[in-house]
Amino acid sequence: MIRSRGLRASICLSAARTRFYSASPFAALSPEQINPKISKMEYAVRGQLVLNAQDHIKAIKSGEERPFPDVVLCNIGNPQSVGQQPLTFPRQVLALCTCPSLMDDPAIVAALPADVVARAKRILGGCHGMGAYSESKGIEVVRDSVKAYIETRDGYPTDVEDIFLTNGASEGVKTLLTMLVCDSSDGVMIPIPQYPLYSAAITALGGSQVSYFLDEANGWTLSTECLDAAAAKAKAEGIKLRTLCVINPGNPTGQVMTEENIKEVIAWAAKEGVLIMADEVYQTNVYDPTMKFHSFKKVLRSMPDLAETVELVSFHSTSKGIIGECGMRGGYLELVNIHPDTKEQVYKSLSVNLCSNLPGQVMTDLMVNEPQPGDPSYESYRAEFDTIFESLQRRAKKLVEGLNALDGVTCNQTSGAMYAFPQISMPAKWLEHCSKKGVPADTQYCLDLLDATGICVVPGSGFGQVDGTWHFRTTFLPQEDQMDAVSERLATFHSKFMSDFA
Repeated sequence: MIRSRGLRASICLSAARTRFYSASPFAALSPEQINPKISKMEYAVRGQLVLNAQDHIKAIKSGEERPFPDVVLCNIGNPQSVGQQPLTFPRQVLALCTCPSLMDDPAIVAALPADVVARAKRILGGCHGMGAYSESKGIEVVRDSVKAYIETRDGYPTDVEDIFLTNGASEGVKTLLTMLVCDSSDGVMIPIPQYPLYSAAITALGGSQVSYFLDEANGWTLSTECLDAAAAKAKAEGIKLRTLCVINPGNPTGQVMTEENIKEVIAWAAKEGVLIMADEVYQTNVYDPTMKFHSFKKVLRSMPDLAETVELVSFHSTSKGIIGECGMRGGYLELVNIHPDTKEQVYKSLSVNLCSNLPGQVMTDLMVNEPQPGDPSYESYRAEFDTIFESLQRRAKKLVEGLNALDGVTCNQTSGAMYAFPQISMPAKWLEHCSKKGVPADTQYCLDLLDATGICVVPGSGFGQVDGTWHFRTTFLPQEDQMDAVSERLATFHSKFMSDFA
């Protein structure tokens, strides 16, 4: 087993801390004096495994030998970090928006498609440039694009004043949770498995996490029976339900909710009087041709008895989909059936940050307002888009097939999003070994997998799982020509693991 440089660094850091506190015993920001809620907060997808992976990356770059040629980061949905190329049209428009003087050069303008130049002029005409703050809600012409996108997607009207541009979906989620959670009596219902943003934010705010379990045996479906069980347990503990968080398509589970299932969930929320927070950042990533994404907004508006009463906030992001622009930190939230005074409080909360970043706002426009048939960029844009989508579709299928071929591993089909969440039947000998070490069995499996193969995945315990079950989350984002080699590394490691501990 390779000794991680992270361990050596932590020993040195510990010694440095001792010297510091000896010299400065009244340090204002010592670990003992920071907010204990922050100390308790965990965020699995960027934890110790990633630090160890970065140590391996640095070691390989410096010429140190490892039993693998490279580190494969399957820990997070970060497409461009593992080779996905940015779409040309959005980047061309963004280049002109960030450097408008390029449009003063006739040669550059002549070399670019006319719709690229027109789009940049439209966006710049609605703001004061990329170096200036925009309105707190975001550039109005961009919000107009979001409005048109939602209306086309759902077939129902949208008010542009209900749309707020945010630094990715995460900022919007945290803003709403901050408004909902006052103390530990406020309960936030989240799916298990869940994306750790939710558990981390609830912990930091001092609220109560109310876990409802998705049904793994039935393709990770969300049933109202599970919601009933979670709600009853919370109420018995004196917790007041404030909101129901739903991730569709699912992260880390990859399921896609049916329209009927969404109706059931909306009716349940109406009965309980809770706000629905709909995380819909993977709405473009639906690979199963028999399935379709249905937004909560569209389904709600189709239910006459509830259309105007159930409170809903939905979120979208440039980080996912096919655009995969994580680093741009673009996104939006839409408020549905929210009290006017509460809208003002959302506005005030986001205004504290003045506005979301301008390149992210531009990228949001380019995500929701794609080139259309007849536009100069349409054919090339569609070719790039379809190539990425079809490759993701193939990779999702191939990864799940490979996982199900491993001894003791079962994995539901990934119908959407960017992940698989396989379950491992851990040998008793391994469970005993990990118990003695005081480390969760799936965490140690992932640590050993990284050190042996360079593949970085995240243990299921970071997302939540039924007690006694063990999982890990992996993306299928490595490029298609690398997937077979990655699968072979995993298969070789797992075969030896099962042989050693059977």
